[in-house]
Parts: sequence; structure tokens; C-alpha cells
Amino acid sequence: MKQTGLKEFPTVSFLRFLRHASNIVKNPLPFHNANFKRLGDSFELKIGPKATVIFSKNAEYLRYTLQKNQRNYTKSKIQTKDLAKYVGRGLLTAEGDHWQRQRKLIQPAFHKKQLQYLLDTMQTVIAKELQNIQLNQAANIHGVFNDLAFQTVIKTLFSGGVTSEQIAQLQRTTEEAQQMMVKELRQPFLVWWFKSSGKIQKHLDAVGEARDMLKGLVNQRRESGKRYDDLLDMLLDARYEDGTEIAEEQLIDEILILFVAGHETTSNALTFTCELLARHPEALKKVREEAVRLSSSGEDIMSMLKGATYIQQVLQESMRLYPPAYFIDRVNYEEDQLGAYRLPKDSTVLFSVYEIHRSETYWERPLEFDPDRFDPQQPRQHSDYYFPFGAGPRMCIGNNFAMYEMILALIQLFSQHTIEHKKSPIDIRPLITLKPKDAILVFRAS
Repeated sequence: MKQTGLKEFPTVSFLRFLRHASNIVKNPLPFHNANFKRLGDSFELKIGPKATVIFSKNAEYLRYTLQKNQRNYTKSKIQTKDLAKYVGRGLLTAEGDHWQRQRKLIQPAFHKKQLQYLLDTMQTVIAKELQNIQLNQAANIHGVFNDLAFQTVIKTLFSGGVTSEQIAQLQRTTEEAQQMMVKELRQPFLVWWFKSSGKIQKHLDAVGEARDMLKGLVNQRRESGKRYDDLLDMLLDARYEDGTEIAEEQLIDEILILFVAGHETTSNALTFTCELLARHPEALKKVREEAVRLSSSGEDIMSMLKGATYIQQVLQESMRLYPPAYFIDRVNYEEDQLGAYRLPKDSTVLFSVYEIHRSETYWERPLEFDPDRFDPQQPRQHSDYYFPFGAGPRMCIGNNFAMYEMILALIQLFSQHTIEHKKSPIDIRPLITLKPKDAILVFRAS
């Protein structure tokens, strides 16, 4: 039954969408921001003769779909179909009973107690990768952090037995597949050409080769009979309620999801954090003081992580201003309402975390970098409008893993280095995740 007395979302026409198509492909955020300013916190965008997407920067609507009425919502085909065709039906792209079953199986591997087994490996990988930072010369830091995050995921998954050539192939395949997917999403009117020209199939073939490689690595582990207590062992040990183990194809799906979700968001967040610290010397000084104190304390890794309070605040503020997962998508099973708006059945809604995190409705001085807003001693709470890892039952399963990795990276980095001050604006490159563009920094030994 349709609900009466509700408003329809203000609309952005398909013609307006087409007029801005070339700019949207490069960076859709200015286009959406202009529409929010013109139409309010939610609007409907016509992306085809019959296809529409609803955009919203209303935190209350987002909490409603992720938490209060989450059973009426599923992820959109952007993840369940478009992304899934490249990375399979792992935890990120699965839905319904399949997702619940996988979440219950995998959740224990990412519990804080289990992650303690990975901290030594994590710290060793980080120390090695940070040696690649070029000192006393301008360089793009994102490449270093991208390699660091990818190496951390793969070494905590497989420990040993992975060659540098295999790592490079996996990294190249996942990144190129993502770039292809972005083209499909932002230029839906050209998908027919991407298919007929063989561009999509080329990337699907590369993903198939990567899957075969991963199967070989898994089989090597099984045949070796050795234990490393890494993520792969935890996944191989996991059992469903009926006592069965994870099937091979499903295991590969989950591993690919870890590569996609586990390395890119982390490398982006670390890069944006350093970009912000280069422009805020007082915060940089506090980070360096805390890093030096912790690295020389002789404490175990977990104690250092717990003691890095200011570094954690800096990371939280960085992910507020530059959330790696800058959009969250949902589709409603049944007709619903968001505030005073009617939401027809099967509506695709994209929530702009980027806009919510920068909204004057929810934040004081929203465009300022202020780590103290996350001071645990302060009474202010931001959980109702802060979504760096999502919210509700589908909150990112790897949030603790990511925070541990980033905190350790900043402790090691700033216990030995500092950054030359920089004044130019931070540039961004929104793809599937929010990526930095031209993150050129100068690091010096401290």
C-alpha cells in the first residue's frame, strides 16, 4: 500500500546529468555538492530514461537504513553485481542468508584477540615498507602506503610462500579491475561498448588468472601441513554451524575481498593523514612526540596501540575529512519513507559520507582539521553521524585490523621522520574509494 501525504524527492534531470558527464567521470563530488546546495539534503538523479538514483547527505536517513530498518535494505547492484563480477561473492558483496552465514564464519578471525597473533608480522612488514620512503626530496607518498597496505594484507594472509611477482600481479589485477568498474558506473551509456570491445572481458580474464594463482597458494598451504597462525590458517580452521569448512571458491572470494577492501582504504587513509599533518605542524609535533615515546618505551605492540591516543584521534579526524568509503549504497525491498519523503520499492539510495562528515548540521567548523574533537576525555559523541567504517550489522569487519595497521605505521614513521610543511590544497581522486591525487610530500629524518 502506498503511503500518502509524503513528498517526492526533488529531481535532477537526465539532461543535466549528461551535460556534466565528462566532469562526473573525473570527479562527481562537485556535481553532487552543487545539487545538495540547490535542492537540499536529498535529491533524485535521473541517470537514464527510466533509471534513477537518490542521493542523500542526511545522517538520520543513513542510520535508519543501516540500523533501525536495516532488514528492509540490501546493497545495490554496484556491489552485489558490478563489483561481485570481479571479486566474487565474498563478505563485502554477499547479501541475505549467504552474507549472514559468511559473517558468522569469518567474524572470529577478526576479533581483537585473534589479531594479536598478526601484530608481529604486521609490524615487520610496515618497518620494511617504510624504508622505501625517499628522504629529502619531493615524492608521491601514496605509492609507498599502497604497497605497505597490500604487503600487510598478503603477508598476514599467507605469511611466506608468495613471490614478489605474484604480489605484483595480484595488486595490478585488483587495481585495474577497479578502474574498469569506475568507467562502467560513471558512463552507463557506454557499457555496451565496454562489453562489445572486449574491455570488460579482458579484466575478467585477468581476475580468473589471479584466482587460479590464489588456489595454488591455498593448496600449497594445505599440502605443507605447516601452521603459521595467519589469516589463511584462521579461515581454513573456520567451520560453519554444521561442521563443514569453507569451500574453495568461497575461500578465494573472501581472499579477493580482503585484497580489495583491506589495502586500498588503508593506504588512502594513511596518505590523507600525512597530507593533513604536513599542513598542521602543531598536530604533527604531537604525533611525533607520542610516536617517539611509544617506540622507545619497550612496551609490547598491543600496549603501544592502546597508548597511541592522539595518533588515533588524528586518524579519526583524517577519516572524517577524507572518508575512504565516501559513499554507502542501499536498495529497499519494500516501499518506505525517509523523513518526509516517499521511497518507492527498489529505489537505489547513495548516502554521501563525504558530505555528512563535512556538514555544518553535525559538526562545528566542519572543514577544519581538529583531532581534539575525538578526544576520549571530551563529552562530545559523534557516533550518530560518523561513518568511516559504516554502521549496523554490516559495519566493516576489518575495522580493528585497519586501525592497528595505521597506528603502527604512524608510530614507526614519525618516531624517525618528520614532514616538510606544505600549504597547497589537498587534491582528491574519487574512484570506488576516495583516493588522494598527487600526494607530493618531503620527508626528513628527525
